[in-house]
Amino acid sequence: MTAIRPSPEAGHPERIIPWHQFNSRAAVQKLSSDAAAGLSEAEAARRLAQYGRNELTGSGIKSPWLILREQATELMVVILIAAAAISAALTDYSDALAIGAIVALNVLLGFSQEYRAERAMTALKKLTVPSVRVRRGGGVREISAVELVPGDIVLLEAGNLVAADCRVLESANLQTQESALTGESLPVPKTSDALEAAELPLADRRNMAYMGTYIAAGRAEAVVAETGMRTELGRIAGMIQTVKREPTPLQRRLAQLGKTLAAAVLCIVAVIFLLGWLRGENLKLLFLTAVSIGVAAVPEGLPAVMTIALTLGAQRMLRRKALIRKLSAVETLGSVTVICSDKTGTLTENRMTAIRFELAGHTVELSGPVFRCNDRL
Repeated sequence: MTAIRPSPEAGHPERIIPWHQFNSRAAVQKLSSDAAAGLSEAEAARRLAQYGRNELTGSGIKSPWLILREQATELMVVILIAAAAISAALTDYSDALAIGAIVALNVLLGFSQEYRAERAMTALKKLTVPSVRVRRGGGVREISAVELVPGDIVLLEAGNLVAADCRVLESANLQTQESALTGESLPVPKTSDALEAAELPLADRRNMAYMGTYIAAGRAEAVVAETGMRTELGRIAGMIQTVKREPTPLQRRLAQLGKTLAAAVLCIVAVIFLLGWLRGENLKLLFLTAVSIGVAAVPEGLPAVMTIALTLGAQRMLRRKALIRKLSAVETLGSVTVICSDKTGTLTENRMTAIRFELAGHTVELSGPVFRCNDRL
């Protein structure tokens, strides 16, 4: 029985092929490939144009203009820009320049932090693209993983990252580490034999090697079955991208503060204007006075102080090897009291280490992963 899932690229259902049920020869034939010679260069180029590059799309890397626009359109910043414009219109150029300088400092600080974080993320993304050994045109060559296409014959050995979803054709003591994908903490032995059951969990598909895992031991020859967003890891990435991003607690509080300030300023201006009008004051002077008081009520230094504080927090976290992409996340992380996470291979190194031996009333504390036996004990 074949399952149906939404296509992350086309937006319509696509058929999942149960590659684990095919034997090695049938899998190669299904992909119109040749296990001995691999794809020709011309066929590989055609498939690359058809299926696209073997990479996860929609990574969230933002352009500098988008970062700058987000910084300049925050509610508090918009209020300050309006206050500067009104001050300039009232010929109060000193206040207009001061408010403008604060706005520019706030925007530049926020832009600088987020832009550097985006550049770091881009560099990290490039570093995570491995090279793979493939058989093409009867020879073995090394190519970038993004150039893999369905039907490529890849050669895997211990230490290699698996760059696409592959059906194992031949293996010798092959074991893969799949903790990042399935949560299985121990290396999983693989086989090239076909599996009969159709609806098998990923962890039980012992003849498949999936993108995002790596070869823990042995070697193998496999055919690429799925690439890019059609892989199991791509399916997870597609689901993550559908999650709606909500504002952080700090952003919600600042938005509420901005609305409250705007309403308070309008009320103050209206009251002052009304009282002055009832007293018979000059309308032009009264308007200028009311607007000036309203502008003075806006806390010009608040966004700058907040941005500086968050930037300092982001820099401190960076020194502890935690990269912050958005400044508002610093406050959110500071509010966290409980973190729920699968520890295997994520919070831990996925390695078990003995730390204490207790034997016949004796206790031995171990300071490292290597322990050498004491004959007297």
